[in-house]
Amino acid sequence: MNLSELNIDLFRIINNLGKHSTYINPTMTFIAEYMVFFLVLSVLIFWFTRSNTNRIMVICASITFAVAEIAGKIAGKLHSNNQPFAELSNVNKLIDHAVDNSFPSDHTLLFFSFCMTFYLFRRRWGFLWILLAFLVGLSRIWVGVHYPADVIVGAVISIFIAIIVYRVVPKLSITKKMLGVYEKGEQLILPIKTKSKEQ
Repeated sequence: MNLSELNIDLFRIINNLGKHSTYINPTMTFIAEYMVFFLVLSVLIFWFTRSNTNRIMVICASITFAVAEIAGKIAGKLHSNNQPFAELSNVNKLIDHAVDNSFPSDHTLLFFSFCMTFYLFRRRWGFLWILLAFLVGLSRIWVGVHYPADVIVGAVISIFIAIIVYRVVPKLSITKKMLGVYEKGEQLILPIKTKSKEQ
């Protein structure tokens, strides 16, 4: 069995689960389509807590995603395939999706970029972020829009880049300088209220 056949077989195993366990389909569909809004909300909350650590974390996650997207585009030039529903018969397709190059999965690049970074900064509960990224990747296969290889390669790219960014970016002086400039501007628009001391 070659890698292509293994990729298709693994896809069939996961995707066919939706045909037998139909009660899980609404949950998987929700995760595949709408969990991105939860991620965006989480990023905004982390940023506007005005914690320096949280903001460095968000910066690292954003840089990781940007670099991962570039790496993903390069990988897509080296190998390409359309979505499973466009290439295979009898696919359990649960969401609408345009036909294009699905390698690697953009959703997986996004979630593993941010969730892996959150894990590195917050080890205590970080496994929950990794679990979320895993579920999103799994859901994209479940609903029929990605092969396992699309997800696995996307995850590997993002995890590798996240580790490098985590080790490098927080130590750069320019990171702290740019954040300081931003925070000065933010203070002018959204000043932090301080409690006045009683005389």
